[in-house]
Amino acid sequence: MAAAESDREVPSALCTEFLNFSAKDTASKWLQVTDLYKEVYQHLARYVPKIYCLGPNLNPQSEDLLAQLLLQAPLEWYLCGEDPSTGLAKLEQNNQPSQLCGHVFRVGEPTYSCRECAADPTCVLCMQCFLGSVHKEHRYRVRRSTQPLSYTQGFSISRPTDPLAHLSTDMIARCYNVFSIVLKYAVDMLTWDKEDELPPDRGDTYYCMLFNDEVHTYEQVIYTLQKAVNCTQKEAVSFATTVDRDGRKSVRFGDFAFCEQAKSVIVRNTSRQSKPLRVQVMHSSVVAHQCFALKALHWLGHVIGYSDALRRILCQVGLERGPEGENSSLVDTLMLCDSKMWKGARNVYHQLFMSSLLMDLKYKKLFAIQFAKNYERLQSDYVKDDHDREFSVTDLSVQMFTVPSLARMLITEENLMTTIIRTFVDHLRHRDLQGRFQFERYTAQQAFKFRRVQSLIGDLKYVLISRPTEWSDQLREKFLEGLDTFLELFKCMQGMDPVVRQVGQHIEMEPEWEAAFTLQMKLTHIISMMQEWCATDERVLIEAYKKCLTALTHCHSGFTDGEQPITLSMCGHSVDTIRYCVSQEKVSIHLPVSRLLAGLHVLLSKMEVAYRFPEQLPLSELSPPMLIEHPLRCLVLCAQVHAGMWRRNGFSLVNQIYYYHNVKCRVEMFDKDLIMLQAGASMMDPNHFLMIVLSRFELYHIFSSADCRKRYNRENTNKDVVQQNNTLIEEMLHLIMMVVGERFEAGVGQVDGCDEIKREIIHQLCIRPMAHSELVKALPENENKETGMERVIDCVASFKKPGVTGRGLYELRPECAKQFNLYFHHYSRADQSKAEEAQRKLKRQNGEDMALPPPMLPPFSPLFASLVNILQCDVLLGMLGAVLQWAVEPSGGHWSESMLQRVLHLIGMGLLEEQQQLENSSEDHDVSFNFTLKISRPGEAPSNTASILALLENLQNAPHLEVHKDMIRWILKTVASIKTMRELTASTYTVTASGSHMVCDKDKAERKRKAEMARLRREKIMAQMSEMQRHFINENKELFQQSLEELDASTSTSLEHSPTSSDAALVCVGPRRSRPREKRQVVTCILCQEEQEIRADSKAMVLAAFVQRSTVMSKNRKRPPHDPEHYDPLFMHPDLSFGTHTGSCGHIMHSHCWQRYFEAVQAKEQRRQQRLRVHTSYDVGNGEFLCPLCECLSNTVIPLLPGPKGSNSCEQPGLGQWLKISGQQIQAMHSAHRKLQPVSEFLPASPYSSTIKEMLTTFGTATYKAGLKVHPNEQDPRVPIMCWGSCAYTIQSIERLLVDEEKPLFGSLPCRQDDCLSSLARFGSACWTAASQPSVQGHYIRLVAALIPDPQVETSPCILDIDMLHLLVSVVLSYGSVHSQDSSGLSVDAVQLHFFHLITVAHMVQMLLTSEEVTMEQESGGAEREEEEDICALYNTIRTHLGSSLPEVCSGWHLWRCVKTGILPYLRGAALFFHHLNGVPTPPELHALCPGQWEVLCGYLSLPSNLLQLYHSQKPNPLILKGNLHTFGHVVYLAPTVCLCSPRSPPRCPKSGGDKSRAPTLCLVCGSMLCSQSYCCQTELDGEDVGACTAHTFACGAGVGIFLRVRESQVLFLAGKTKGCFYAPPYLDDYGETDQGLRRGNPLHLCRQRYRKIQKLWRQHSVTEEIGHAQEANQTLVGIDWQHL
Repeated sequence: MAAAESDREVPSALCTEFLNFSAKDTASKWLQVTDLYKEVYQHLARYVPKIYCLGPNLNPQSEDLLAQLLLQAPLEWYLCGEDPSTGLAKLEQNNQPSQLCGHVFRVGEPTYSCRECAADPTCVLCMQCFLGSVHKEHRYRVRRSTQPLSYTQGFSISRPTDPLAHLSTDMIARCYNVFSIVLKYAVDMLTWDKEDELPPDRGDTYYCMLFNDEVHTYEQVIYTLQKAVNCTQKEAVSFATTVDRDGRKSVRFGDFAFCEQAKSVIVRNTSRQSKPLRVQVMHSSVVAHQCFALKALHWLGHVIGYSDALRRILCQVGLERGPEGENSSLVDTLMLCDSKMWKGARNVYHQLFMSSLLMDLKYKKLFAIQFAKNYERLQSDYVKDDHDREFSVTDLSVQMFTVPSLARMLITEENLMTTIIRTFVDHLRHRDLQGRFQFERYTAQQAFKFRRVQSLIGDLKYVLISRPTEWSDQLREKFLEGLDTFLELFKCMQGMDPVVRQVGQHIEMEPEWEAAFTLQMKLTHIISMMQEWCATDERVLIEAYKKCLTALTHCHSGFTDGEQPITLSMCGHSVDTIRYCVSQEKVSIHLPVSRLLAGLHVLLSKMEVAYRFPEQLPLSELSPPMLIEHPLRCLVLCAQVHAGMWRRNGFSLVNQIYYYHNVKCRVEMFDKDLIMLQAGASMMDPNHFLMIVLSRFELYHIFSSADCRKRYNRENTNKDVVQQNNTLIEEMLHLIMMVVGERFEAGVGQVDGCDEIKREIIHQLCIRPMAHSELVKALPENENKETGMERVIDCVASFKKPGVTGRGLYELRPECAKQFNLYFHHYSRADQSKAEEAQRKLKRQNGEDMALPPPMLPPFSPLFASLVNILQCDVLLGMLGAVLQWAVEPSGGHWSESMLQRVLHLIGMGLLEEQQQLENSSEDHDVSFNFTLKISRPGEAPSNTASILALLENLQNAPHLEVHKDMIRWILKTVASIKTMRELTASTYTVTASGSHMVCDKDKAERKRKAEMARLRREKIMAQMSEMQRHFINENKELFQQSLEELDASTSTSLEHSPTSSDAALVCVGPRRSRPREKRQVVTCILCQEEQEIRADSKAMVLAAFVQRSTVMSKNRKRPPHDPEHYDPLFMHPDLSFGTHTGSCGHIMHSHCWQRYFEAVQAKEQRRQQRLRVHTSYDVGNGEFLCPLCECLSNTVIPLLPGPKGSNSCEQPGLGQWLKISGQQIQAMHSAHRKLQPVSEFLPASPYSSTIKEMLTTFGTATYKAGLKVHPNEQDPRVPIMCWGSCAYTIQSIERLLVDEEKPLFGSLPCRQDDCLSSLARFGSACWTAASQPSVQGHYIRLVAALIPDPQVETSPCILDIDMLHLLVSVVLSYGSVHSQDSSGLSVDAVQLHFFHLITVAHMVQMLLTSEEVTMEQESGGAEREEEEDICALYNTIRTHLGSSLPEVCSGWHLWRCVKTGILPYLRGAALFFHHLNGVPTPPELHALCPGQWEVLCGYLSLPSNLLQLYHSQKPNPLILKGNLHTFGHVVYLAPTVCLCSPRSPPRCPKSGGDKSRAPTLCLVCGSMLCSQSYCCQTELDGEDVGACTAHTFACGAGVGIFLRVRESQVLFLAGKTKGCFYAPPYLDDYGETDQGLRRGNPLHLCRQRYRKIQKLWRQHSVTEEIGHAQEANQTLVGIDWQHL
């Protein structure tokens, strides 16, 4: 079997043959023969099977070496005619290299595109070229490549000379011969499908070859292989990875029956739910020749890189037509057999095409012609295939179709445009009876085919992406022919997926709608580009308009069939139309023919073709009712959906309406429907247009009656119908606003493209300030993925930079707010509501009135100029008057305020239009638009209805319309102003203007009066509150008096013990230790809310805590982890490679309350896991839980213990006497331990209550379990050691954190960290009471022996391998077990001080031994002369004892600086430790960063400022120590900009044969580059397969890791195997936004503040906590298999 057999060995006879082989002689022989073809083939037939595929396990290194020696070397000798190293060098020297880079992009590689210079998005550069170009100073995009590309497209380069000119005729002939033979051999072998016609050299060995497909998953393949070939899972994973990467892999080697058996098992196991895996039993000779065929293609690509002449010869050989005629060249053969080859073979020959045919512009054109000729067949093969497009030869279309000259040539000569569209249409054969596409009953196979055929739309986009500047008659002819085919496609889409309103019963099954909209979205840019092509030539535009109109007429051929004609009459006007109800008949949202005609109609106006060539256009033949009918039906459908009339049609229709208005589709759907209505209305009588609109909205019966103004008063209509009609009226009024007011389309209004973009941005920013990405999403993109926003954004908005969190925001400039239109046509209802609220709030803040009038609009283009008459037509005025009359006489909800608001807006639009025309007119009689006259005219007899102006004056004082009064007031003012402009003289105008000012003054006085009343009301309320407060104090005098007395007492106490009093300086250690603050510590349980004082004999109060292993302080990450069962943690190594950190959220509970809570959590999780077996943010089985209050991740609790009592010792022994007493104590303990009895008969009773002792055991066991990663064992003697170590490590990490953040030592810690340190220190001093006393005393003996030699301690470590702060904390905390049985009278304070002094001197010696001579300028002054002399004396003393081990140092200043700098972290850590252990207040000088802190710190620690006095006063034996500078293991430094990979050394997968990693991931802790999320790099951890990142966290971060996913620009947090989250990366673009996944492509730069935030999370040990919060907030994170990353 393939998995079990050993590697083959080459027989000795073959080795001799190989050694005697001469490539030169073979080439010389080939030069003499007449039939070179036969000779070379015989050579290959002889040697290839001897090199390749001799056994189950391949040996690529050996095979490549032998292939180079026996196969490639003779070919190179023959090719060059001399030594290849010399010949190829000459070719390279004489070569004139191409200006094209030729780099082939792999999937995931970065591609750079200049946004200022690129012709289209496919014009890209590789990283190396980009960094050396001028484009890096421009605006550019960087994206990940999603397909293999050759860096050749988008350029047009001419070559002045023939590359073959410098080659001799013989050289050309030899090259032609070699390339012909090798390429023919490779093509024959790669396309081999004749197993019965094998080469003569037949053997009896076969391979069972498994091929890749895109249907089966990794898991299915792995499971099948394990059953079929009896291999391990690891071997099956390796097989599956190779199959996925290379396209095929042999899984069994042997005779035919043996391989056939494996094949049958694989086919049987994979054919149950889908088509089976492709498996083939192949002869070993065939496999061998195919392996060399791939090698030969690699060799060809390598050789032609030396000379462009060789490249041209190879292109000539490849495209030379064979004897079979059409499609018989070798290139054609490879292309047409593409779908039959495996992935690896495809990749190899695709890359050869890219480096040869696509790099030679002459043959690139010939190749493009052949590609176009075979286009239909190639696409059909691709659609039937199941490989992704990136592995298909059809993907090379981007290399040719995006070259403008090639695209034009292919359109004119090969009719490419028509071929693409026809091929696309032919693959969509599922039609209804009317010939329209029907996706309703698509099977899974048809849906798969539909997804694949969409790639043809991309090819059409490539062809059209560059517009022609010059047109030839042939190009016009072929383009219009392609347009005809395109219109045939649109005819199949016109009216597809029609819907009918469901009445009575809800629809049973949601219809398919996504396929049609997918097709629409894919075609959106194609439609736009078609129109842009038409806009570049007037003749093409005219012909395209005619063709599109003909197609629309054909679609409307049954326009009146079966429709009943009717006549509508209203306000003295009548129109003939048809009876059609959208709510009863079929209606479709897909109208591409109508919308294309609308786009072309606008171009007629924009390009002025309609004015210059009216005789060539069929404008007089147009039927406006026909043009507007279907777009109007579509808009009415949207209105009825909003009115709730189509609820029973389900979500499919709601989704269609959403996408109809969505920015991705609206340009070619909603916007074009609106333009078509404008085009039709501009050619109709406005009254006729409005009557047809009323009819389609099914509102004609409401407004057409003679007494419509009183209709709702008399009728008692169904409330639902009234509400629906109200909504329909609102939507209809909104539609009229859009038809008249939307003029920002070039061609409709007199504007340009920038005006349209400005208006879009303004209205988006009127909703709220937005980030750059939000604005981009809200704007439509063109075919180049550009919105044009950057050109205009600075004119309308100001940018506000982000802080450490959030993102940069654009805010609207105040002067642009006047352009706000409340009824902007791209607003959704939610957007409109938000914008209205935001603008009213802004006006309120600025003290302006609350009216939101319509903005001034640009004038219409002449073709659309008649649209303004809609505002003054009789039908509209009748509708406006009716709504105003309903508002004057409100009756039971038969009108709405929203309806009235729209009416007021329309009136405002009419007034502004009239005002604008008056201002732009030189004489009054030039203005025919007289809106004020018509709204001032009352109705005619017999109704005699009031005029619109009179109704508005009545509404001004209506109490139920307070919100609209400002708008009505603005309308009345504008009417007065317009009348003034029309009727009054200049002098009268002045008087009227003063009258207007009087009105304004009256308004101001009214507002001032209201403000004064509000002020008086506030003063009255405040007086009442003050009176109530005085009354309450008088009633509760006793209570307030008692509170004041307690406050005075506490103040006097604090003054008595304050550091600023005349008492001695504060000292935290030693006999002179200051008294701690004596105060009752009363805390509240967060669960039961009961208060309790912290006492030793009371119930236990606990602090929620999280204990975790840590490598944050590590200086040696290469140290292998210890064996947890046998590791002795008593002495911490100075490199701090692994530590145990304890953190807390600071929330306190009763121990019994916490136990009940934790038991409830356990029970809940047991029940939940039975229902839903997924990971959670906490692991109950590992003791984890969430804090009940803040939901912070915890895994244990720390008991709260009372503080120590003050020191009352007076005289204490000196160092010498203490050493003697200490030695006696240790001897007594040695003796007692040997006799297995206590040191004394007196065993002290534990001072703690039973619950406190239980919690002592709980926290100690949890620390032991988490720190060593072992099962809990409270009897293990290492439990107290781990607790002491955790205390020391936590202190060290907090001290370093304070230094890095430049914060003072005391006073800057959060309360939770302060409480945690106090609890840890006090727990450490008490944990011996819950442990075995002899074991704790044994630890103490070993700790002291590390400082004071003890011959009875055999395993004492070298003092060089001990961290001093850990030693200090451990020895001080372990002394409690000795002191409890001590009768010598020594005080704890004295012992602490002596230990501290002794370890301090030891640490000073560490600094001296590790100091290095550096060039440093010595500071002037002799303030520290004594310290320098003392340090020199100590250094010389050490040199005396060590001999020549230490160099001689003459600078005492340098030595003292080294010692002072190196020992400072130790002293700061000691100060934190003794402060929290003894509870002594801290000096105020240490609460700020100020000079002179060294002296204050030394005084607080009972040390002299000159630390050398400790040595000279006592003269202890010198200690030889290794230095330990406490530093963080800093997070790695990141590059200032995102470089997705180094251009010279891209990240490679270490287990895939040097293949480039698709998901390179950088460890931010140690800087290692990993291959993430890949089967190839999975490793086994604790019997489970995990990804590279997860495995790395356990080696680098003790199970916690932070990573940067380079190509996704995404930070990954991992904790353990099952927890993780994604975090915002530190890279921001110029707009202050992250770009996770590099979707936007903006250049990213490192934000140091955000990176420091990530560093802080790591240093604070908050990564696990951050993951927990993220997973609780986003449950989707819980379901991700983090262990596979």
